[in-house]
Amino acid sequence: MKQKPRTLNDIFYAVVERDCERVMVTRENGAWRSISSSEFYKSVVGAAHALQSWGVGRGDRIAILSENRPEWAIADFATLLIGAAVVPIYSTLTGEQAAYLLRHSGARIAFVSTQAQLEKLEAIRSQTHIDRIIAMDDLPLRPGLELMSPMMAAGPSARDAQFDALAHTVTRDDLATVIYTSGTTGVPKGAMLTHGNLASNLEVSLDAFAFEPGNVGISFLPLSHITARHLDYAMFFHSITIAYCPFMDDLGRTLNEIHPTVFVAVPRVYEKIYNQVEKEVGHGLKRKLYNWTLRVGEAHRDEILAGLRPASFAWKLADKLVYGKVRAAMGGRVHVFISGGAPLGRELGEWYAKIGIRINEGYGLTETSPVISINHPSGYKLGTVGKPLPNLEIRIAGDGEILVRGPSIFKGYWNMPEETSNAFDGDWFKTGDIGMLDSEGFLSITDRKKDLIKTSGGKFVAPQPIENSLKANVLISEAAVIGDRRRFASVVLAPSFVHLEDWARHNGVEFSTREELISLPKIQALYEGIVADINCNLAQYEKLKRVLVIPEELSVANGTLTPTLKLRRRMVEERYRKEIERLYADASSSAPEPATITT
Repeated sequence: MKQKPRTLNDIFYAVVERDCERVMVTRENGAWRSISSSEFYKSVVGAAHALQSWGVGRGDRIAILSENRPEWAIADFATLLIGAAVVPIYSTLTGEQAAYLLRHSGARIAFVSTQAQLEKLEAIRSQTHIDRIIAMDDLPLRPGLELMSPMMAAGPSARDAQFDALAHTVTRDDLATVIYTSGTTGVPKGAMLTHGNLASNLEVSLDAFAFEPGNVGISFLPLSHITARHLDYAMFFHSITIAYCPFMDDLGRTLNEIHPTVFVAVPRVYEKIYNQVEKEVGHGLKRKLYNWTLRVGEAHRDEILAGLRPASFAWKLADKLVYGKVRAAMGGRVHVFISGGAPLGRELGEWYAKIGIRINEGYGLTETSPVISINHPSGYKLGTVGKPLPNLEIRIAGDGEILVRGPSIFKGYWNMPEETSNAFDGDWFKTGDIGMLDSEGFLSITDRKKDLIKTSGGKFVAPQPIENSLKANVLISEAAVIGDRRRFASVVLAPSFVHLEDWARHNGVEFSTREELISLPKIQALYEGIVADINCNLAQYEKLKRVLVIPEELSVANGTLTPTLKLRRRMVEERYRKEIERLYADASSSAPEPATITT
């Protein structure tokens, strides 16, 4: 039986002692190169020795500003082994955003990946405490810049007993990382996670899944996010080879070259795959055939969710015509699909089940290291986020908020005592999510507590389930339900312009710009119909009575999505404040009425 890790350093040494030839793989000059346990050890300890030579020690903070690549993991473990703490920073953040995290955390040293990231950091360096920058790429040397490659190359060729002994003195109570929450509202807060927090979560989070030698996973979700970081640690722990994919645009190619057996993604990725299938199906006979396969899949959905492969001739034919092609586009070998980081949405989970894919949805937060609950082969229920992990306790507060306690709960926010105090009710962490436990112990998430919309009539509207239902339509990229302290709820819709423009061409709708397209009566009627269909399943006080269609998609770049692709509802409301005010100016009609705006 695999020995449970006491600290993250134990995971590193488990990898080293397995003496694998293929711990991870990375694309170099168009070909995939394997990195062995011995090379991994040499590189990590070499980097750690360099940090020690600069006086870095227990409790110091080291930043990593990089896309996913082997050097990320090497910098991470080099920091952890000497008892310092990692401050991960999203590579997509602006210089000013990165400056705040660096300044607030007090990081002394920063690893950066590329020339672009170096220039970003150098532009704001004077606003921080950074005294050394280490580049992962071999960039031209300049004062204050070190290169990572010679540090790694200088590592020991054999085990360094003295260094290993020091690494094993790191305890479960030692700080491992300060992860700043992406912040759907307010100022980012740095969640302090110890070695024990993270290791206790890794002990049990994926135990119910069968992983075998030869399993492969792709690291493509940003490692600055707890979901991706936890996944990488889990893959190291379970002997799964890690293939690094630095950029999301390369995911399709990586899937078809690596053929992973494990696939973990946020809902947005699963949505994109679904949207691509819907786009490629198109219209006419191909669409009719596709719809037939979905009906076949619906008839066998319960078998799929039970982990069985249907034996009927119709299912086998549908699998050959459609289902198998979708799986092939995802590498063709995946046997474990997991979703986390945000609500998947029941409609999306049902669609995947119809095409023969059971997505195991989980739930957690940065502050919980992260997994709180997860569906798995021996405990699965569609529409829930599974049962809580066995080493955690869950309680539902009087207002429906999910409270949790256990060894993986964080120690507080870095230098924010008031925010830390507000995050707890005694020793119970307040998740900020509204949910319920059913009679079988499965947890369901209704919404974020702070996202609940209270109309002026005193009714509470949970926006996330409504938004997920709307996004199940391929013509909608994002939806933001609004209406707090107003007479009724409305919705801001960002079209999926790839699908909308295809629909327009197929239906003889002429246009020259996006602004013109969404202003056309036929398009207004199209979105009005989508909202009307959703309203049929909503209570009267939940119905969406105004629709604002915007001529752009929501994004991280315009501030309406977080780096983890969660909706920033307040930012959406602020960005379209004038249009929303006009939307509510005429409140005489109770029927959904679309409105369009131009930029």
